[in-house]
Amino acid sequence: MSGRPDLSVRLSNCLLDPASPEAAGAFPLYALRPTQLPAFFQGRAEAEFLSRIGFAARAGELVVAPAGGGGILAALGLGEDASPFAFGGLATGLPEASVWRLAEGAPPHEFNHAAAALGFALGAYHYEEFTNAKRPPARLVLPEPPPKDALAAAVATWLVRDLVNAPANLLGPAELAAAALAVASEFGAAATLTEGAPLAARYPALAAVGAGSARPPVVVHIGWAGSGAPAAAPLIALCGKGVCFDTGGLDLKPSAGMLRMKKDMGGAAVALGLARLVMEADLPVRLSLRLGCVENGVSATAMRPLDVIRTRHGLAVEVGNTDAEGRLVLCDLLAEAAAENPALLMDFATLTGAARAALGPDLPALFCSDDAWAERLLAAGREVHDPLWRLPLWEGYAGWLESPIADLNTVSTKPYAGAVVAALFLRRFVAPSIPWAHVDLYAWNDETRPGRPRGGEAQAMRAAFAAIAQHFTRS
Repeated sequence: MSGRPDLSVRLSNCLLDPASPEAAGAFPLYALRPTQLPAFFQGRAEAEFLSRIGFAARAGELVVAPAGGGGILAALGLGEDASPFAFGGLATGLPEASVWRLAEGAPPHEFNHAAAALGFALGAYHYEEFTNAKRPPARLVLPEPPPKDALAAAVATWLVRDLVNAPANLLGPAELAAAALAVASEFGAAATLTEGAPLAARYPALAAVGAGSARPPVVVHIGWAGSGAPAAAPLIALCGKGVCFDTGGLDLKPSAGMLRMKKDMGGAAVALGLARLVMEADLPVRLSLRLGCVENGVSATAMRPLDVIRTRHGLAVEVGNTDAEGRLVLCDLLAEAAAENPALLMDFATLTGAARAALGPDLPALFCSDDAWAERLLAAGREVHDPLWRLPLWEGYAGWLESPIADLNTVSTKPYAGAVVAALFLRRFVAPSIPWAHVDLYAWNDETRPGRPRGGEAQAMRAAFAAIAQHFTRS
């Protein structure tokens, strides 16, 4: 994963500084809702063409039209879409390498420049390790001053997408850990790696998951405090499942189920992207990030079904299925993070197919031990168009994890509520007094849509950041 320009340089290829020479010749881009069309068409010679061809400002409708003086203009229909994705088709839909500037259409001026910049950048993303984009993207001139939060979200999203899209032969545990260290270095955060015998002692369940791979596991810990954070500032603890490839272990997945398992480190990528957003915003908090970087392989040393593992927490866990490895990766990280008594503990993981069966690929499942934090996260997701959907930590299913020879099993023998059962397993490693949120996400777009190209995706990251920033900045 080397040889590419850094993310900020790549982003500047589609979002232009207003002082750049290319910005002077930018064409006007009008983003319009249907209710604005009568006023926009009124008395505008350049609008005559749009009116004659029946431009209706439907969501995603994009027209390039002639303008006075031999120039061109573009009109983008927003419909009722208020999300950044309304602008997600511009980078590839406008003529290649053309330069555009958002222009005032008709009052009221309803679109948001930050949402436009973010949506434009999300649509311009391309994984560049092996191939260039089929065509250079169009470019958008940023407003003055630039929308810093939108640019930070774009960079963090591109980071997550790059990591998830990377093939597993290039992104193993060591490479994922190196990517985290690079982010820590960028913001002057303290970072440590735990490997080998120390890892086996401190994270025995995680070590068991990695025992079947020739690529040994690594745990990354990043500690950081905002410039305005006192010693007693609230601590945000983040944990991410970083399974760089998941064969299922000895309970081997079928080939179709293994096809996208390079994305099984999506939780770690999202947690790292969220940490990057917190650090770049310099929030008045302390931050503690843990990533369990590991591969679930098949070999003579792999963990076996019905093995019993002693976890960091001290609980003995029976391995009901070696393909339920993500909860073993997270349980040791959660136990260590919970010992720090954080003001908020969040984990992110591509944990269960059951969550996808219940909610589909676009809605990450949220499990939360604290109702106030659950509502903050859900409200933030609605606000920034990065949705979550809450599922219950249903106490009635807790007994399904009983084991005849250990404190608990990793899975239930019942074929129901797999996402709920997995969350209940993780809950055993977090003290009830700690606000804890678990996000079970897909981290992938199955098909290309405006602003969401096929491949890795940073689901729930912007929602979590918005909730954290709003709460702890007010606090």
